[in-house]
Amino acid sequence: MVPDPRKGTAQALGGFVLWGLFPLYFVLLDSVAASEVLAHRILWSALLLAPLLAARGRWHAAVAALGRPRRLSFYALTSLLMSTNWLIYIWATQNAHVIDASMGYFINPLVSVLLALAFLGERLRRAQWLAVGLAAIGVGMLVLRFGAVPWIALSLAATFGAYGLLRKKAALPALEGLLVETLLIAPFALLWLGYLASQGQMAFGSAGAGTTVLLALAGLVTVLPLALFLSSMAHLRLSTIGIIQYITPSLQFLCGLALGEPLAPGEWLTFVFIWIALAVFTWDALRHAPRQALQSAAAQR
Repeated sequence: MVPDPRKGTAQALGGFVLWGLFPLYFVLLDSVAASEVLAHRILWSALLLAPLLAARGRWHAAVAALGRPRRLSFYALTSLLMSTNWLIYIWATQNAHVIDASMGYFINPLVSVLLALAFLGERLRRAQWLAVGLAAIGVGMLVLRFGAVPWIALSLAATFGAYGLLRKKAALPALEGLLVETLLIAPFALLWLGYLASQGQMAFGSAGAGTTVLLALAGLVTVLPLALFLSSMAHLRLSTIGIIQYITPSLQFLCGLALGEPLAPGEWLTFVFIWIALAVFTWDALRHAPRQALQSAAAQR
C-alpha cells in the first residue's frame, strides 16, 4: 500500500474526534447504570467484530488465541484493564467528571513513557524528564490545594497506559485482540444483564426506544474510531499521530466545559502545567523523529 497522508490524516482526525465526543454519547445514557452501559459496550462490540472479521477472513487468528492457555491468560489481563478503564470513564462522564477524565488522557502519554522506562528498559531524555516533572508538579499542586488525589484522572491514565504496554507485546492486531478481549468478558456481561433483568432494573428494552437504540449502538461507537485510527497508521508517521491524538482530550475538556462542569483556579493551574509538559514532550518527539526514523530504516536493512 502506498501511503496517502491526506487519507491518513482524515482517518486519524475522524477517530480522535469521535473519541473526543464520547462524553456526549455517555451523558445521553446518564439514566442508565454505568455497569449496564459497560455490559452493552462489551457485548455489542463482540457482536459487531465477529462477523466483520469473519467477512474479511481474519476470524481464525482470534479463534486460535482462545484455544491457547498462555495467550488466553494474557488477554484475560488486558480485558480486565480495558473493562476497568471503560467503567471508570463511563461513570466519570455520567457523573459530571468529564474534565477530570480528560486530564487522565492528557497525562496518559507521560504515564506511558514512565511505564516504558520501568518495564521496557527505555531511557528518558532530559526533555522527557522535564515533561514528566512538570506534569507531576501540576498534579501535586492540585492535591495540596484541594487535599484530594485526582483518582479519576490517574486511574484512567494508569489503566490505559498499562493496557497499551501489554497490547504492545500482543501477537494479534488490534481488532482481533479486541474481539478476543470482548469475547472473554462477554459471559460476565451477560450474567450481569441477566441479573439486572431479573431484578427489573435493566434499562435496555424498558427505558424507552431512544435509550435502547443508544445502548445497541455501543458496539459501533467503540469499534468505528478504533478502525479509523488503525487505518490511519498505515499512512502517517507515528510522530504525526502523536500530535493529532491530543484532539481527543482537548475535545473532552471542551465537552466538560460545555456541559457546565466547574473548573476552579487551582484546577486551571494544573492543566496549564500539564499542557506545558505536553508541549515539551511533543517538541522533543518531533525533534528526534527524523533520527529515530533513520535508525529504524537502518535496522531493517
